[in-house]
Amino acid sequence: MKKRIISAIIMLIIVIPIIWYGKSVFRIGVGVIGVLALKEILDLKKSHQRIPLIPSIVSMITLLLLILTKYEDSYSIMFGMTYRGIAILLLSLLSLSLFYKKEEYKATDALVLIGSILLIGTAFNTLIMVRMFSLYKFIFLILIFVLTDTFAYICGRLFGKHKLIEHVSPNKTIEGSLFGTIIGSAGASIFYHYFVNPLTFKVVIGTIILSIIGQLGDLIFSKIKRENNIKDFSNLIPGHGGILDRLDSTIAIMLGYLILYSIF
Repeated sequence: MKKRIISAIIMLIIVIPIIWYGKSVFRIGVGVIGVLALKEILDLKKSHQRIPLIPSIVSMITLLLLILTKYEDSYSIMFGMTYRGIAILLLSLLSLSLFYKKEEYKATDALVLIGSILLIGTAFNTLIMVRMFSLYKFIFLILIFVLTDTFAYICGRLFGKHKLIEHVSPNKTIEGSLFGTIIGSAGASIFYHYFVNPLTFKVVIGTIILSIIGQLGDLIFSKIKRENNIKDFSNLIPGHGGILDRLDSTIAIMLGYLILYSIF
């Protein structure tokens, strides 16, 4: 626990000034975190074969293109997702499978990389776009994750009796999930009302949905860990695991925000 608290304090000391300052420093920071998150997926041994060096490098470069692309650029779809980036992603990673033997790098390995890059790249690019648009809206979205996760854990320990999805995450309970959703949505909604825009019924419902989506993200990444027989994605953050262990819910919330952004 002591190691976990110290790591959390160090992370806050580093991350808060970067978020507050924003601009290029924040973009570069998110890019670095995105590459580290992809590295954790590349290191999963049971989801795919060991990815060779060249496809690994190409996948990281492509990920950075997706994360750091500005939505004003040409061929933009929205929120930084560009046809150019998608074309590079599909052609390079799939074509590289032609030059390796099946036991070295298969087309199905390329498909795993494509899915991973689209997932991480879209979510992290959205993270940047939200921060560049509004610091307070960024904090609002992060609050949904932090409050939901914190109170789901606390209330689950205090009142939890019924398992949520036991074969995926045996410690999560229905009671914890409900309390986490209620308190997380309420706290984030109050922040939204005072710092972003006057609260509306649509915003409240949207916040509740994002809270639920965040918990789904947590469960999805827990399932990935179970399928690979690992406790954490990495040991990068002592006491906390890896990037994906910390940002699983955030990734899902950012994807949910893309769907619901017109509400906010």
